Amino acid sequence: MLIGYEEFKEKIFKLTNINLSCYKERQMKRRIDSLITRNNFNDYDSYYNALLKDTRLFNEFINYLTINVSEFYRNPSQWEILEKEIIPNLLSRKKNLKIWSAACSTGEEPYSLVMLLNKFMDLKDIKVYATDIDDDALNKAKIGVYSDKSLANLPSEFISKFFIKNSTTYNIKEEVKKCVEFKKHNLLMDKYPGDCDIITCRNVLIYFTEEAKNSIYVKFSKSLSPEGVLFVGSTEQIISAQKYNLEPMKNFFYKLKNK
Repeated sequence: MLIGYEEFKEKIFKLTNINLSCYKERQMKRRIDSLITRNNFNDYDSYYNALLKDTRLFNEFINYLTINVSEFYRNPSQWEILEKEIIPNLLSRKKNLKIWSAACSTGEEPYSLVMLLNKFMDLKDIKVYATDIDDDALNKAKIGVYSDKSLANLPSEFISKFFIKNSTTYNIKEEVKKCVEFKKHNLLMDKYPGDCDIITCRNVLIYFTEEAKNSIYVKFSKSLSPEGVLFVGSTEQIISAQKYNLEPMKNFFYKLKNK
């Protein structure tokens, strides 16, 4: 008997610890159906069995599932707020900042954070924790090779200072790589780091159900240090932030409320 979408979701959860029920069903089912068709399978059953045997197919599935779309300095005006207001305010209270780039994809965001922080401190004093559920994305992040398109929004001074240009790509310098610690992490399942001064999680939660988002926002709030700041994507403004013990600062920036 062939399995349906609900049973497929259960099998994927057992296989990967990725709970597809926490994603918006219509969007996710459409993505998976498209992937199945593209790979010339006729049903969930045959596709799932192929995932068990074919590493390339499995990696493609995880990569497609986790929607890895990233670029350096995405929405530059928001990075300007980070530079002019958020970071100076935090550094007025403490010397070193604990920063977590959650759902970091292929590394553009944590590396952007390092480059920006270098305006305020030496690279040797910067540490950014960067996590994602996708091993393939994390491996690409650690390698640090990017197209010119992904650098389109990056200040030119950063490009000349932190990259080595090859014929068609840009390699991020080792001194920047050393500032980022990449690790696999499932936002729905795994323990969150604590006492974070800045958490970035951008353009990811739009794919989750409201119930899953609520759970994640609660955990983000508990992960922030006093006065810590959560930086979200431009389509992810948090409605009723106070119920997560957060208060809006600027658009897309929320800080932990004083108790």
